[in-house]
Amino acid sequence: MIDELDSLGRMQSKCMKCDAKYIAESSHGTGNMLRHIRSCKGKVYRDIGQMILQSNASGAVENRPSTFKFDEFREILALAIARHNLPQQFVEYEGIRAVFSYLCPEVKHVPRRTIKNDIMKIHAKEKTKLDELLKRAPGRIAITSDCWSSITTDGYISLTAHFIEKNWRLGKRVLAFSFIPPPHMGAALAEKMTCLSKQWGIEKRIASITLDNASSNDSMVETLKYDLDLVSNGDYFHVRCCAHILNLIVQEGLKEIDDAVLKVRECVKYCKGSQGRKQKFLQCVQHVSLESSRGLRQDVPTRWNSTYMMLDSALFYKKALLHMKATDANFVHCPNSDEWNRIEKICKFLSVFHEVTLAFSGTKYPTCNLYFPNVLKVRLLLKEHMGSADRFLKTMATKMNEKFEKYWSDFSTIMAIAVVFDPRYKLQVVEWAYKKVYEQTADFELELFKNKLFSLYNEYASSTPTSTTKHDENVRNAPAIVDQASDSYMEVIYTLKVLFFSI
Repeated sequence: MIDELDSLGRMQSKCMKCDAKYIAESSHGTGNMLRHIRSCKGKVYRDIGQMILQSNASGAVENRPSTFKFDEFREILALAIARHNLPQQFVEYEGIRAVFSYLCPEVKHVPRRTIKNDIMKIHAKEKTKLDELLKRAPGRIAITSDCWSSITTDGYISLTAHFIEKNWRLGKRVLAFSFIPPPHMGAALAEKMTCLSKQWGIEKRIASITLDNASSNDSMVETLKYDLDLVSNGDYFHVRCCAHILNLIVQEGLKEIDDAVLKVRECVKYCKGSQGRKQKFLQCVQHVSLESSRGLRQDVPTRWNSTYMMLDSALFYKKALLHMKATDANFVHCPNSDEWNRIEKICKFLSVFHEVTLAFSGTKYPTCNLYFPNVLKVRLLLKEHMGSADRFLKTMATKMNEKFEKYWSDFSTIMAIAVVFDPRYKLQVVEWAYKKVYEQTADFELELFKNKLFSLYNEYASSTPTSTTKHDENVRNAPAIVDQASDSYMEVIYTLKVLFFSI
């Protein structure tokens, strides 16, 4: 440090490392200097090479031995094998053992049987943690399940739990991925599901189960209703997978493909047919000043949204395709102006289903409150296009509406209750939607909905211990509260919302 006077005659110091100046009067003590040392940009740190060296007893310099914890090494190794689906024999590979020996010459090599035991111990420890987490969850547990066949045709069933944690965070855990022998009929699936739920001790805490629309699942649900302790005698137990139903609806509508869609498909196939055509298409994209990174999308038969993505990408590169038509005599499948207009209408129509599918497929947020407004959007869209002047759209909407009525002719009551909990919608949206859909019978259907809402409230409230007099009075008079002030009504709704996740 170099001491000097500033313009006001005060003693100041100048750092010899970064030339920064600060007040150094005796009244300031050493605080300014200490603060500057901590933030000095010219501060020299100790050489990292010196940090890994030490002197031995004879005074010679040698590498400082790092602390190697063999138990932690085995646990990390077992986790890596499980996470990356490596064979247990991985630990006996000569090359892997050579790597371990290079990193730590004193390492004890682990045989595959030992690593298998380590993996089983980790599994048991994590299972205990998950069991405790489920026990601490204050509410009921919603489960989802699906079946899968391996390449060797072995059948497996999965079980996933969705619940609200004690701190009101959304929890999701895979409870089982278990082999299930044939036949995969409803009775066998129900027996397996009951066994898995009892293993985790949740057979009396299940709120609902979400499944796809296989017929075996319907019979499984009917059997499970007698084996589990359910809310409202299982009236709200079975929830059909919304994304799967939406896929069935759109697949039904796409069975008859418009000629314009077929032309777009041939366009994409042509442009992707060879490396020379790809280069020529990119040149056309550059000529019309479009972004080339997006690329044309080819659809596949098993995914309806791939057809939407193909049409959407074709519309984006419409100018490039038209330019390619003008410069390539072999490019004969480009749609004409009328067909491009139809493609735009079809793409706009399918975009609604694509957005709803993305909303239903979310994993980081609750989706039950999204069912009602999105299904209503689909219902009104189909109703609008069933009277369309476009023959293809009218045919598509009619076929899709037939499938829609099969699964969603009536709104799911439990999903309608969920939208009442959403402060963006509340009961007013349900009232508006029922009048829009049911028309003359709207009042009757709405009254049935309110009765079910308060019946569910009474069931939860009666099983929840409380000493609040006002709460007891609300339980006895729940249906009458609808006719009272909106504040009182929302109090019941809020109470039901809390109770729904507190048993």
